[in-house]
Amino acid sequence: MIGPINDIVSFCASAALLAGYHIYLRVKLRRNPHYTIQAVNHAARSAWVKGIMGDESKGILGVQTLRNSTMAATFLASTAVLLIIGTLTLSEQTDKLVNTWHSLNVLGSLHPGLWTAKLLFLLSDLFLAFLSFAMSVRLYNHVGYQLNVPLRDRSPSVNPKSVAVHLNRAGYYYSLGMRAYYFAVPLVFWLFGPHFMAAATLVLIAVLYHVDRAPKEKDESDVTTLSDGL
Repeated sequence: MIGPINDIVSFCASAALLAGYHIYLRVKLRRNPHYTIQAVNHAARSAWVKGIMGDESKGILGVQTLRNSTMAATFLASTAVLLIIGTLTLSEQTDKLVNTWHSLNVLGSLHPGLWTAKLLFLLSDLFLAFLSFAMSVRLYNHVGYQLNVPLRDRSPSVNPKSVAVHLNRAGYYYSLGMRAYYFAVPLVFWLFGPHFMAAATLVLIAVLYHVDRAPKEKDESDVTTLSDGL
């Protein structure tokens, strides 16, 4: 009975730690609107749309930039599909793999039903990643058409502000897909045992704390000093 409890506690603790980390980001953003790189990119996308739509000669630049974003989201959506197929393959081989994967599981449950539940959580997370990236691609395509409407033919609903809203929404779905990818790491380690999931969650939060913060002048000077030393 202790095994399933350890798994449940580990999952709830992992979800609570990640939720607490994102609440911490929200609090920091209220004090500093440019604390995270996502907030900086949000403002940059809005300014970019205004600049592109204000100068029709920059239409090609806008298309090329959106193409790069669309290709990145498409690649990650395709990768999510491959991971979903791999997870479904694992679910079909539970009887063969469960003993091998549990060789280091000293605190968790060895029940095959719990193993299936873990795969279901992982599968749901990957489906969320796929849907997020697919929505991102959809919105990038919409923005591509709206961005290049000639100034004389623009309707009131096609203006820099509304187009920026669509573009930032595409960026939000892209970020959501990446978050789903990140959370897949603890879920994969959960297959080996609840203690591995807890450790992976702590490492993930440490990495996200470094990645999510917007670069500062001090960080840039440190990188410059390091490169000069090399």
